[in-house]
Amino acid sequence: MGSTVESPAAAAFDAPPESVGFDGFLFDMDGTIIDSTAAVVKHWETVGQEIGVSPEVILQTSHGRRSIDILRILAPEKANWEYVKHMEGLLPKFHGADAVEIPGARDLLQGLIARDAPWAIVTSGTVPLVTGWLGVLKLPAPEHLVTAESVTDGKPDPACYALGRERLGLAGPAKQVLVLEDSPAGIRAGKDAGCKVLAVVTSHTADEVLSAGPDWVVKDLASVRLVGTSGDSSKVTLEISNALVTKST
Repeated sequence: MGSTVESPAAAAFDAPPESVGFDGFLFDMDGTIIDSTAAVVKHWETVGQEIGVSPEVILQTSHGRRSIDILRILAPEKANWEYVKHMEGLLPKFHGADAVEIPGARDLLQGLIARDAPWAIVTSGTVPLVTGWLGVLKLPAPEHLVTAESVTDGKPDPACYALGRERLGLAGPAKQVLVLEDSPAGIRAGKDAGCKVLAVVTSHTADEVLSAGPDWVVKDLASVRLVGTSGDSSKVTLEISNALVTKST
C-alpha cells in the first residue's frame, strides 16, 4: 500500500493513484465480484433449520470458507459433496434477486477479457453456485475456474490460489499474480500462495481485512482501473486509487 497502516482508526481511503503491472489475476467470487450477503443469509436460514443449527452460528464463521468445511463442524452427516452442491445450486435459483455486483467488478473483468489477459475465479463456492451466480447476473465466465471441489483444503489454505496460478501458467516465482479478495481467510491464502493481494472492504471491517496482511485495501473495485499493458505486452497495468492509508495523528 501507499504507506504502512498502523492505526486503522485513523485511516482514510485517500492514497494517491499507484500503477502496478501484473502477469495474471485471480478473483475471489462472493464479496469481490458480487455481493450475495442477503441471499446467503436466507440460504443459511433454510439450511440451519434443516440441520438444526442457528443461522447466526453458521454466519459467524461461514464467509470465505467452504460450505463443506462448515458442515464438517456443525453437521458432519451432511458434509458430502452431493449435498453441498445440491444446496448451493439452489441458492441463485431461489435468491437471485438478492445479489448485486460489486462496483467496478464488471468493468475490470471486461477490460481484462478485451486485452486477453490471464484471469480466473478462485472461490470457496461449488461449481453449481458459481455458474449459477454468473448466469443470473450475466457476468463473464472465466476460462479457468477453481472451486470448492478443486482442492482438499479450502481457504485459508493456499492450495486454491496455487492451483489458480498453475492453471494460468503463472506458477513460477518470477510471475506477478494479483489476488483480489474480501475475506481474511482468502487474503491469507493468496499471500501464502506467493501472490500480491488487493482486498476490498465489502464483507469485513477494515481492521479485520488489515489483520490478514494484504498489499492494498480499497473500498471496492471502482478504485481499480485497467490502464494498459507494458511495452512487451506481458503485463497488464492497473491503477489503484483511493487505497487505505494512515493519517498522522
